[in-house]
Amino acid sequence: MALGPCPPPPGPGRGTSAPSLHSPHPSASPPEPRCGRSPLPSPQFSHTPACGELLPESGFEAVWEGPRHDGRPHGQPDNRSQPMQEILKRGRVGGPDPTLLHLSDSCCRLSGSFRWTQKTFPTQGDSAITHLLYRMIFLTALPLFWIMISASRGGHWGAWMPSSISAFEGTCVSIPCRFDFPDELRPAVVHGVWYFNSPYPKNYPPVVFKSRTQVVHESFQGRSRLLGDLGLRNCTLLLSNVSPELGGKYYFRGDLGGYNQYTFSEHSVLDIINTPNIVVPPEVVAGTEVEVSCMVPDNCPELRPELSWLGHEGLGEPAVLGRLREDEGTWVQVSLLHFVPTREANGHRLGCQASFPNTTLQFEGYASLDVKYPPVIVEMNSSVEAIEGSHVSLLCGADSNPPPLLTWMRDGTVLREAVAESLLLELEEVTPAEDGVYACLAENAYGQDNRTVGLSVMYAPWKPTVNGTMVAVEGETVSILCSTQSNPDPILTIFKEKQILATVIYESELQLELPAVSPEDDGEYWCVAENQYGQRATAFNLSVEFAPVLLLESHCAAARDTVQCLCVVKSNPEPSVAFELPSRNVTVNESERGFVYSERSGLVLTSILTLRGQAQAPPRVICTARNLYGAKSLELPFQGAHRLMWAKIGPVGAVVAFAILIAIVCYITQTRRKKNVTESPSFSAGDSPAVLFSSDFRISGAPEKYESKEVSTLDSH
Repeated sequence: MALGPCPPPPGPGRGTSAPSLHSPHPSASPPEPRCGRSPLPSPQFSHTPACGELLPESGFEAVWEGPRHDGRPHGQPDNRSQPMQEILKRGRVGGPDPTLLHLSDSCCRLSGSFRWTQKTFPTQGDSAITHLLYRMIFLTALPLFWIMISASRGGHWGAWMPSSISAFEGTCVSIPCRFDFPDELRPAVVHGVWYFNSPYPKNYPPVVFKSRTQVVHESFQGRSRLLGDLGLRNCTLLLSNVSPELGGKYYFRGDLGGYNQYTFSEHSVLDIINTPNIVVPPEVVAGTEVEVSCMVPDNCPELRPELSWLGHEGLGEPAVLGRLREDEGTWVQVSLLHFVPTREANGHRLGCQASFPNTTLQFEGYASLDVKYPPVIVEMNSSVEAIEGSHVSLLCGADSNPPPLLTWMRDGTVLREAVAESLLLELEEVTPAEDGVYACLAENAYGQDNRTVGLSVMYAPWKPTVNGTMVAVEGETVSILCSTQSNPDPILTIFKEKQILATVIYESELQLELPAVSPEDDGEYWCVAENQYGQRATAFNLSVEFAPVLLLESHCAAARDTVQCLCVVKSNPEPSVAFELPSRNVTVNESERGFVYSERSGLVLTSILTLRGQAQAPPRVICTARNLYGAKSLELPFQGAHRLMWAKIGPVGAVVAFAILIAIVCYITQTRRKKNVTESPSFSAGDSPAVLFSSDFRISGAPEKYESKEVSTLDSH
């Protein structure tokens, strides 16, 4: 396994970034490494070392496996030699990172591979989360390492550095950096320049570091130096005593001499901070264990931070996790605090302090615990009774964190809602429609609670509604339902012409059954509802439809040379009437206005046929009435002298007879009107029906009753 180029302390290599905007071969990879430093290895893997390679010491043992030294050049193993194990000489490097080991020079004469074996981690502060984080670092670092190795093969312009890095004010920061250039370029000396906030020299950006002249911007005087070896394509930069004005973008420019100069578009953004980063889970729920972490940057090889917790008494004991490598090669120190919060811990101020030994530098950060818990309704009305039109107030209060969303609801309909500790529902001039059960719902992201209250509105009955068949055919059964609403329930009664037909006590519905209805059931009915708060009534009409019935009043009368015939019909719906003169093969109907005059009163229709010039014997007249339920016919009898005496009476007698007939008709009509007015309360004396000359014209108004006996009729035509 080959290693990438040696980055400077504190961290090993990093993943590849986007190629330079000016790169002639954007997709190319960096060259084969000459010197390297391994990332955190897996619990056990092998690796072929490079001369002068830096290896991790902490937590690992390195054992050499390979053929015995035989003087061959490095990379040419003698397969005939017997394997052996040689424990490497181990000694700390005098550089800035004491956690690394340097291979002895004898490795240059060896050929084989290392076997790394993971040692047991320190038990102090040990936890399942700690081991899990280490495993995550291993799983993250190894694929990243392989990406770096595969990207390093080739030889094209490119640079790799963390996109962002942070440091405490007054400390230092090491920005890891590697670069590459085409293999065909073989510079005798490699130089480099670091720029601040701009990659273009023509813009005269502040020079952070310049290997040729050591001339830098005044802000970086004595504060910048190169940790990496440019000859090994390592451009790692160290900034000391950093201050806020040094925060910004840093660009590297490679200088291989002549025209072989290249400013890489890749850059690193430096952030100068003054407080540790306390990470509190977004959901700190009472009764559930939480983990709070304190993270600080550890990118200064000269100053290492130490972490301590402030205000954690009574919460739990901290566990120091240690130094962790981030994805882009930067490092952080992490300390964890595990505890089970209670409601009383809500608002507790928890702090983390980062200090640097042998200095006065101290940085503190604080976070207030926001302990979440579900709402509990603590205030609510009991059941409420109110009279219609009065004012009602319903109160609901709850305790929770965060404050709950309080909602007043009725039958699934939201009446009022607000994020608050209490919510008042005002009902002005309550109506029966507001009677019912009201629910208060309190909820937040961690739970909910609800309670209900009943509101009873007392009110008089509503105007009753009547449902059922209002039009029926003679002989059918009619069912009529009368219903209302009130509180308390009313007494319901149905009557007709002051006669009680049905009644029920303390019910909201009343059913009326009329079996085999007849024309006598036609008319007006009343439904009355009553309780202690008031009374309401509704009238309705039942219309009974039946076939025409010819009444006894139907007849003919002769006067001199004129004959008048009356055909009186009771029917619903209104019939069509026709007069037939069989001897003359003539039929006269209502459309013949010169001969027929019609008048309707209630269910009774009176049609009058006038025939003039009847000096001879009067003809036979048959009256036929027809509607959709059938037809009835009747030969109209003559009243007065025998028809044979008709010719003897003469013109004078005819005039007298006609006057008498008119008087009789007027008398009968007037008598019928008075009788109908007496029988029907809905008919007034002033409602005189209009004279009809055609069955196409109808009288408006309520139907009236007509009492008369039927007569025998002829068969229907």
